[in-house]
Amino acid sequence: MVSDRSIDDTDRGLLAELSADGRASMRSLAQRLHISRANAYMRVERLLREGVIRGFAARLDPERAGLRTSAYVTVSIEQNAWRDVCAHLREIRYVEHVALVGAEVDVVALVRTPDNAALRHVVLEQIQAVPGVESTRTWLIFAEVDGRGPHWASSAAVTQPGPPTGDPS
Repeated sequence: MVSDRSIDDTDRGLLAELSADGRASMRSLAQRLHISRANAYMRVERLLREGVIRGFAARLDPERAGLRTSAYVTVSIEQNAWRDVCAHLREIRYVEHVALVGAEVDVVALVRTPDNAALRHVVLEQIQAVPGVESTRTWLIFAEVDGRGPHWASSAAVTQPGPPTGDPS
């Protein structure tokens, strides 16, 4: 693991650039951050090795990809069953994300399915059948917007001279 102290402004700049465009070349990263390509390459490799960057993936639009029904499913589980429940949930088709939470419920899962019938099957026949699951509650998602996320870009601006780009708000 790496601590926040080992990530400097140049690393933050790399994280900002890669978050915006995971396909950016080392050459373009180096140019944008005013560092050498070798430095950019070494830093990205270190961030990968240390687990700061976990990988690169395409950001998909779920609806356009055929997953038109999305929901958060909250799950209450038997005490001390969280390891097994989480292991089972991550293997269920259409479960995109599983989070163990400290709240009135124990687990929140993001489920994306082609339609309501598939969502019903996932929740009622698969999630509720997992050993250790006591109850579920389903929250349909009507619309989604991306938040600002971590503010890597504000740190990257320190290393990039010139006028700011984009909307600062």
